[in-house]
Amino acid sequence: MTLAERDQLLKLLDAFHKQRVLVVGDFVADEFVAGEISRVSREAPVLILRHRETHLSPGGGANAVNNLVDLGARVVPVAAVGNDEAGRALVRHFRRKRVDLSAVERVSGWSTPTKSRFLAGWTHTTRQQVLRVDREPGPLPEMVRRRLEQKARRLVDRADAILFSDYGLGVVTPALARRILGRRRRRVVTIDSRHDLLAFAGLGITAATPNEPEIEAQYHTRVGSDVALLGRLGERTRRKMGLEALVVTRGKDGMVVFDRGQKPRPIPIYGTDEAADVTGAGDTVIAVFTLALAAGGGYYEAARLANYAGGIVVMKRGTATVSRAELEAAVRADAANR
Repeated sequence: MTLAERDQLLKLLDAFHKQRVLVVGDFVADEFVAGEISRVSREAPVLILRHRETHLSPGGGANAVNNLVDLGARVVPVAAVGNDEAGRALVRHFRRKRVDLSAVERVSGWSTPTKSRFLAGWTHTTRQQVLRVDREPGPLPEMVRRRLEQKARRLVDRADAILFSDYGLGVVTPALARRILGRRRRRVVTIDSRHDLLAFAGLGITAATPNEPEIEAQYHTRVGSDVALLGRLGERTRRKMGLEALVVTRGKDGMVVFDRGQKPRPIPIYGTDEAADVTGAGDTVIAVFTLALAAGGGYYEAARLANYAGGIVVMKRGTATVSRAELEAAVRADAANR
């Protein structure tokens, strides 16, 4: 990394606090239930855990919002939560951070999507995840969908960037995205769609950040070490969706940036490939990537900052965020080592 490249990345970080981001997404409650291993049950060959603590964090689209807020951006989420304890906990969390929740619908009779991870360990040892239970709600009521669309359309012209966080839980749909983006002026629009990225083709989205397994699922194939195959699939996806850029995250193999008019550009992993916890890393990546684009960065520059963020956050336990100070330290350290 040259000094000019370092200074440009630091300049983008300095502009993060000026950006206004509209996040349309599926809010998820990430619940972590931790306990000490007591013994093996006599009823079945399973561990008995002595409960020690339960912690709830923003997940899914809520995690993307949480990362943006901790990076200093001005964020307005468009989302739904149930009128249950998980939903109330998410609302309390963002109220403490003074996030504008005027476009978050609290839906009676609908459950907040919750992912419960059970962590087990001995005294003074690192806890490991032994079980995950996902609680997914029924369909989002049509009346709530219409209200979310109306709120998003009123807010869209005030945003420097729009981020769609699609976990397939009812808030983000291609029809909703089409109606929101149909009235936009030119601005950054990004998407992280976990189940059906290609359904959002041709809607005016700027860039997407799928991971490699999501690309494999779209084309019913396996990339493995076949970098040439990944190159073909990535460029095919970018063209089919009409994107300016596509960033494919590859875990320990870093990222690959597919930018219009450029050859695929790999970015090696930042930090170690021995991750402590990958929970929510994709949310951090798209948050930083979107914010860097909104600040005026190019696609490769934005991906580099997102790569630093991903490398930092996977070394934290649970669903975590990254700070601007951590990103700045990573950029400076990486520049000094080259």
